[in-house]
Amino acid sequence: MRHLVGIVLAIVAAVVVFFAGGWGYLRLLRLPARSGSLAGLPAGGGSLLSNHQVLYSFGALLGTGLVIGLLIAVPRVSPLAAGLPGLALLALTGFYLSGVRHAVTLIPMRSHAYGVGFEAMLINGVLALVGLAMVIPLFVPSRWRGRRRVLAEQSGPASGLLSSDPGLTQPGSYFPEPEQYPTQGMPAQHDPFPPQESPFPPQ
Repeated sequence: MRHLVGIVLAIVAAVVVFFAGGWGYLRLLRLPARSGSLAGLPAGGGSLLSNHQVLYSFGALLGTGLVIGLLIAVPRVSPLAAGLPGLALLALTGFYLSGVRHAVTLIPMRSHAYGVGFEAMLINGVLALVGLAMVIPLFVPSRWRGRRRVLAEQSGPASGLLSSDPGLTQPGSYFPEPEQYPTQGMPAQHDPFPPQESPFPPQ
């Protein structure tokens, strides 16, 4: 069930990377300015905090990075959630290296900002870096096992020495107390050697 949910999260992650990541990256994509030329820098080299378009673009990229980071870092999430989109991005990058034209034609919605931004991330190598980070959980063995199974393997087999019974872990409590022995219904015990009376009268 956990891996089935991971497949659903993988689809969600792919959608977020394509739409939010592609749109935000395209809005921020800009050629670097020539050395010594401030006119070519965004906002002329000044502050961008008043530019809502830039802030929205940064927000889209930060949201994309947050989703990817959570899928990679949270141990309870199946490794398929981040691994499947990562493998797809690496495969697309490898296909791009072998044939640029054929790889670009595989990108959907190239007439919209989402497809154009996604294509720009592919050409600039951003998808290769993101995909390489997303496949890391696939190589962590503990991510493939459930949390309960990992905790059970770490705790080891149960034994009497590790029992949760406080009576077995306290020193001197290995034997029951005297009052714990049953005494009712048992015949009275007589001393086989009673004390002898003195033949001389007391002074």
